[in-house]
Amino acid sequence: MLQAWVVVLVALAYIGFLFAVASYGDRGRPQWAVRGMRPLIYPLSLAVYCTSWTFFGSVGLSSRQGLDFLTIYLGPMLMIGLFYPLILKVIRLAKSQNITSIADFIAARYGKNQAVAALVTLVAVIGAVPYIALQLKAVSASLLTMLGQTQQSVGHAIPIVGDLAILVTLTMALFAILFGTRHIDATEHQEGLMLAIATESMIKLLAFLIVGTYITFYLFGGPFDLINRANLQIDVLPVFTRMPDAATWITMTALSFLCIVLLPRQFHVTVVENNGAQEMKRAAW
Repeated sequence: MLQAWVVVLVALAYIGFLFAVASYGDRGRPQWAVRGMRPLIYPLSLAVYCTSWTFFGSVGLSSRQGLDFLTIYLGPMLMIGLFYPLILKVIRLAKSQNITSIADFIAARYGKNQAVAALVTLVAVIGAVPYIALQLKAVSASLLTMLGQTQQSVGHAIPIVGDLAILVTLTMALFAILFGTRHIDATEHQEGLMLAIATESMIKLLAFLIVGTYITFYLFGGPFDLINRANLQIDVLPVFTRMPDAATWITMTALSFLCIVLLPRQFHVTVVENNGAQEMKRAAW
């Protein structure tokens, strides 16, 4: 196990790095936007879809259901890759109606009915609370795992000061206040927030490549050796050799197909933060 102070120091350094990136991106019109980097940052920011719970959920689902976890990503690939003209229509409508949230968008279909907007907001809040709780649980659980404290002693609760979930919550809330909600104009683009999300997406991708390469070529002798070793595990083989259930695949693919646009955070990044059709076409590519 890593030393506790190393884990805490790395976590603080990473958070500080994201704060610095967001602060840099929030200073007026930074050079990365002037040089035309925005069309690259926008597609990377769409990976906000892949949250901490997504990583935990994908691993857990694949360990029980085999290849069913692919549906979580198949839906967004279909929506962004093939149905991006539909997203462009949503973006054009949102820009023309000065829409800044999924509640505004649905209410606009009914003549900007405030009751409809309030109902959609209520549904979004009710759905988001347990979802956010899962995110915080995933982050705190990963930190606790690295700290070697995956289980608490019976009758010994972690005090408030040492509760990682609360600390993570406060940090995320501070980040949201500084770089997400401090602007009066809701239609103003959050350049710093977008740059921070894009940077984090690159870090996630790099981490996946490093871990995947390490496991495949260091712990095992390559992809074929990995597959052969898996075939020898009688508790693993049935999970990946069973026939997938068509109803499950269709349902989960359809849900993820819609989530890449209709989740509140996805709607904001995909629609509100979009600066033109070229960015969506780059994302589709």
